[in-house]
Amino acid sequence: MHQLAYGDVKAATDRIAGRIRPVALTSGEWPEWPEQPGELWLALEFMQHTGSFKARGAQNFLQAHRETGALPDAGVTIASGGNAGLACAWAARQQGVRATVFLPTTAPAVKVARLRGYGAEVRLVGSEYAEALAACEEFTAATGALAAHAYDHPLIAAGARTLLEEIRSRIPGLDTVVVSVGARRASASALHAAQQDGAHSVLVPDAEIVRARQALWDDRRIVVEHGAATALAALSGLPGRYRPAPGEKVCVVLCGANTDPSDLVGQPAAR
Repeated sequence: MHQLAYGDVKAATDRIAGRIRPVALTSGEWPEWPEQPGELWLALEFMQHTGSFKARGAQNFLQAHRETGALPDAGVTIASGGNAGLACAWAARQQGVRATVFLPTTAPAVKVARLRGYGAEVRLVGSEYAEALAACEEFTAATGALAAHAYDHPLIAAGARTLLEEIRSRIPGLDTVVVSVGARRASASALHAAQQDGAHSVLVPDAEIVRARQALWDDRRIVVEHGAATALAALSGLPGRYRPAPGEKVCVVLCGANTDPSDLVGQPAAR
């Protein structure tokens, strides 16, 4: 199992420089807290290319393979529920290579349309991610295409880590970064990262995620995926959520803009 080193992240930073958008930061307000327990920042990574930080990893992955002459004629392929596939397709277009993306038939139509807009060949297989992954693996074996992954590859992970380095350089004295995570199955590397000192996990009910997403729209006219709102919902102040210490400086990563906004209902802005 490859463990990320500073050199990996530095190489990724240099490799993707000028190819991705620097993260935008803004101050935030603590949701449902009677008083401000500390300093809150929002990292607006939903404004990144393809709507998520996954563009960083995909760009690093493909650029590194191009540098070593390891991009096959069959192009790159990935099985993805959406955002990783979008990032892969976008990066492939930047590198001038083919992208074949396998998704379950349950993937949101908005993501399928965007994938095709990036020029990717989209193959919808099965109703579960595991079925799409199996089809992707068969395609890789048959064609020799380069297999990418949503997160479980050192080049992908190093590219994603560049977001943290940007945030830390922009917010002096930062104490905590809150991100949303989810999967039925965790890889060894992901589990190892979650078990490190300083990492803390909380569970957030669906209702709080929906409420946080709606609040982002009502208060700031920010439209994000439910996954993006999950990180903010973790700071709801309710029992079992993350409770910052007095004066703690926290940054919440809002990542994921590929959503259908039709279910957001808000009051018209005051004139």
